[in-house]
Amino acid sequence: MKRKEPKFEPLAIVGMSCLFPKAQTIEDYWANIKEKVDAITEVPPTHWKASDYLDADKKRPDHVYAATGGFLDPVDFNPAEWGIAPSDLDSIDTSQLLSLVVAQGALTDAGYGASRDFNRDNVSVILGLTGTLELVIPLGARLGHPLWRHAMRHAGIPADITEDVIKSMSKAYVGWQENSFPGLLGNVAAGRIANRLNLGGTNCVVDAACGSALAAINHAALELWTGKTDMAITGGIDTFNDIFMYMCFCKTPALSATGQARPFSIDNDGTILGEGIGMVVLKRLSDAERDGDRIYACINAVGSSSDGKGKAIYAPSAEGQKKSLQRAYDMAGITPQDVSLIEAHGTGTGAGDEIEITSLKEVYGVSESGRPWCALGSIKSQIGHTKAAAGSAGIIKAAFALYHKVIPPTIKVTKPANALAGDKTPFYLPDRIRPWITDDAKPRIAAISALGFGGSNFHVVVSEYRSDKLGDDWKRGVELVTISGKTPSEIEKKLAKLSDCKNAAQLRRFAAESRRDFNADENSRLTFVIESVSDIEKLLTDITGNLAKKSDSFNLPTGVYFSTGSHKSPVGVIFPGQGGQYPGMGLDLVCGSQQAFDAFIEADRAIGNLDEQGNHLVDYVFPRPTYDAEKDKMNDEKLRATDIAQPAIGAVALGHYRTLEAFGLRADGFTGHSYGELVGLCAANVFDSKTLAKLSRRRGELMAQGSGDRGGMIAVAADRTFVKEVIAEENLDLVVANHNSPQQVVLSGKTSEIERSREIFKTRKLRATVLNVAGAFHSKFVSDAAEPFHAFLADQKINKPSAPVYANTTAAPYPAEPAEIKKLLGFQLANQVRFVETIEKMYADGIRTFIEAGPGGKITGLVKAILEGRDCNIIAVDASAGKRSGYNDLGRVLAQLSALGHKLQITLWQDGENWLARQPAPGKAKLTFPVCGANYKSAAHVKYLEELTKPASAKLSVASSAPAQMPATAQTAAVARPAAATTQVQPAAPHQQYQQPAAQPTMAAPASADALRLSRETLSALQQLQQQTADLHRRFLEGQETAQQTIMTLISGQRQPGMTAPQAQMPVYARAEMPVAAPAPVYAQPVVQPTAAARPAAVAAPVPVAPVKPVAAPTPASSRVQPVLLEVVSEKTG
Repeated sequence: MKRKEPKFEPLAIVGMSCLFPKAQTIEDYWANIKEKVDAITEVPPTHWKASDYLDADKKRPDHVYAATGGFLDPVDFNPAEWGIAPSDLDSIDTSQLLSLVVAQGALTDAGYGASRDFNRDNVSVILGLTGTLELVIPLGARLGHPLWRHAMRHAGIPADITEDVIKSMSKAYVGWQENSFPGLLGNVAAGRIANRLNLGGTNCVVDAACGSALAAINHAALELWTGKTDMAITGGIDTFNDIFMYMCFCKTPALSATGQARPFSIDNDGTILGEGIGMVVLKRLSDAERDGDRIYACINAVGSSSDGKGKAIYAPSAEGQKKSLQRAYDMAGITPQDVSLIEAHGTGTGAGDEIEITSLKEVYGVSESGRPWCALGSIKSQIGHTKAAAGSAGIIKAAFALYHKVIPPTIKVTKPANALAGDKTPFYLPDRIRPWITDDAKPRIAAISALGFGGSNFHVVVSEYRSDKLGDDWKRGVELVTISGKTPSEIEKKLAKLSDCKNAAQLRRFAAESRRDFNADENSRLTFVIESVSDIEKLLTDITGNLAKKSDSFNLPTGVYFSTGSHKSPVGVIFPGQGGQYPGMGLDLVCGSQQAFDAFIEADRAIGNLDEQGNHLVDYVFPRPTYDAEKDKMNDEKLRATDIAQPAIGAVALGHYRTLEAFGLRADGFTGHSYGELVGLCAANVFDSKTLAKLSRRRGELMAQGSGDRGGMIAVAADRTFVKEVIAEENLDLVVANHNSPQQVVLSGKTSEIERSREIFKTRKLRATVLNVAGAFHSKFVSDAAEPFHAFLADQKINKPSAPVYANTTAAPYPAEPAEIKKLLGFQLANQVRFVETIEKMYADGIRTFIEAGPGGKITGLVKAILEGRDCNIIAVDASAGKRSGYNDLGRVLAQLSALGHKLQITLWQDGENWLARQPAPGKAKLTFPVCGANYKSAAHVKYLEELTKPASAKLSVASSAPAQMPATAQTAAVARPAAATTQVQPAAPHQQYQQPAAQPTMAAPASADALRLSRETLSALQQLQQQTADLHRRFLEGQETAQQTIMTLISGQRQPGMTAPQAQMPVYARAEMPVAAPAPVYAQPVVQPTAAARPAAVAAPVPVAPVKPVAAPTPASSRVQPVLLEVVSEKTG
């Protein structure tokens, strides 16, 4: 492809916001990406129970074989803020609720929050979302009650129990109400945002299945490019991870049977579902620049295509995908060779990944040099496939990568898929973060793909806005705590508040406030680095225990520093020489610190290509992963070569020092060990960083050149005087090259003499190690390299040192004259390194704090040996040599310096001061509800569902299934006819004497789910119980009939003339006598109703009736309003 002119003005991404698994902010999301956090978990109980549906048999109906995914953590949602009644929460899909939070977050991040006045009338909301929402599933499910009823009737379950079960099942689902219809519609997600944020532009949703987010961005871009809108909130929404969605993907089948998505890995076996919401705020670039907006990145083009006619509607097509790529690059005016990061669709399915790789390879071609130039990744390895939101997850990831100038990792790749194999592939799979440094200072460009089910393809081109790194990008969670006070007891009192920190957010606030309030001039100072709230208890125990000893100062191995009084003293910075380098050295700071990144990229670009393949410094220090142990070992060996190792060490070491400078450190003197002396001169402004890189490269080249025996070096662990005696006694042709410490001497000489000396030292029980170096440095063997290096220095601009730089050759500060500096430096590599004397001189000149800046901490060990027993502080920036986080190591340096009383700008740590300013002020507690990806359920609903899962007792209740007994009246009650054996009917109310039998069988109504799964044994027991009930009822009716006949006989045969009804003590209506019994019982339907009274045989004389009391006046309407109003409010608000 040839470059063409871009067709449209770039669109600026000025704001971003998201909710993704284990990430409630964009900061959390980006931190998770950098730190390779795996957010895939087992399905939570808020969604569905794996025990109900999980089965390894992929063909078992109505079951799934996968139960892991990426799920949102609950968000504290304040319905009042959005004009929503709490009682309506379960009638609104969670995607609509959480989209409000994300949209507001995106506008706020863009600088257009609630407090800013701007033209809202031309702001559009265009979002990607698939069809109806999750809420339609439970609302539709409860409409199946006719089928439930038919099924239970067919199973022989009594009608009364059936209705109880149906009622129980219906209650398990959210009920229909006036908010249900809008609550389940996808387009209302955009509508609610426009409504609540008062936005007057277009509001709509776009459905392109898994390509929906980029489809929405495409729509929003067209509106901006055509001038229809001035600002657009766009992205994707998908919180649909219920059992229905899992069933869809399992029956395809597309989900991973092993529970993990492994995009582009040879062992991929399917995707994993995720949920999330991601939105960006877009403006035309010229408008964003005019308004002074912060710009993350720019969208240059959106390519789209359809697969057209293919094998099947759901089968992806490489040809269709190619079209979207080619159209995007044509629109942006670029070629594939300009793209150095692709955030692919990469679901982790074998067929899908292979087809996507095929389309990419056909567009990108091959790398003729064998050096891949384009990183390929997929966020789905970390958060799962977020379907409609997948494109927004990718574009936010790419925008952050462009903004912070790093290549983000993809996890779970054991070995690249076969389609990516070969020595000429243009792609590589980054397994960890690495600095994004392009060849020839080309602009950084990324591309994002999203492919929708049904052949809907989208490809977006995104580029950096500025080539320089703006600000730091610190590692989350590494907290620097600094506490000061007049006395240790005051320190202890302030420290006690640390125990109140129960989560990372509280710990971050505590740490930020401690740095803000820290005063280095106060008498007592306690500082430490902490990474987890789980460390608080032990840390407090250790600190309080040491404070109780009343010591003036102490340092703990865990990174705790305490000091009283002033210990501030002159600082000397030492830079290491060759030997401390290792692959990945300084990675954290190069990626996170603006100063370290700048130092490295300046070196990389100053020296350019290092080999015929076009590899740069970044490729050796932070190599692309090969997923091949042998190749990795070869790359490690290359880093030891002097022409690569020296510029690499210089770039990392200078970055360390510049980072300390950014925090306010000012060195009083510099030195270096051998090569490190060049970095010391650069730090003292004798020459700039580009000159340092060129000098380092040339020095290394010269040291590696030469013919014949270049000699070697051997390190001996012994006193220098003693070693010299051995050399003399054994007549060894060796010279002292380095005097590193009182007990370490390095000798140089011919290779044969080095080998002979090793045996001699071994015989004398001395530890001696032959060094893996290219020659006998700091001796006459490399004098032929010193002269050309001196000549090379002649063309370089040299300045007077801004601070003393102590030379290894003289063990004294460098002279001020540029010519003298060139001479001393030019022949340094052929002269002895008098390191012990150099450190002694710095100590004699008043330096008491020594800081090693550069890879590893070997020099720190030498200095400690030299100054053992003396009052000084010796610190290393890379003390753990990569074993700990680089941020933790740096934090310990700042902590120790602060504890000593050095005034540093520690509020810059983690952007603490600005971060605190952005935090909301403590206010009145608000009523919030936890809302996650699953639809909201009230506490009462959750409790009810929990009750349903409890097993029911073994028997049904006869009493509970009967209607309430009718009250006694003067009328003849109809007697229910016994039911036939084959008919299930509701028995009539028993006589009072049978209401509480001695042993009444009881059983709670079965749960809605259990009712449909009654076992044969349960049904048999139910039938037996019904038969017993019928027999009991028959005997009761027979007893009733006999009793009634007996009573009627007594009334008709033994009645005394003139008998009247007894007088009541209170004036009441006369009670009618017992009516004449009918010849046979009257049978009624199961539900008993009172029948008309029979004509009485005789009517008793009426009893005087008491006067009727006057009816009280009705209660005034006003007194009834309040209860009714409160009832309505209670119903509507919950």
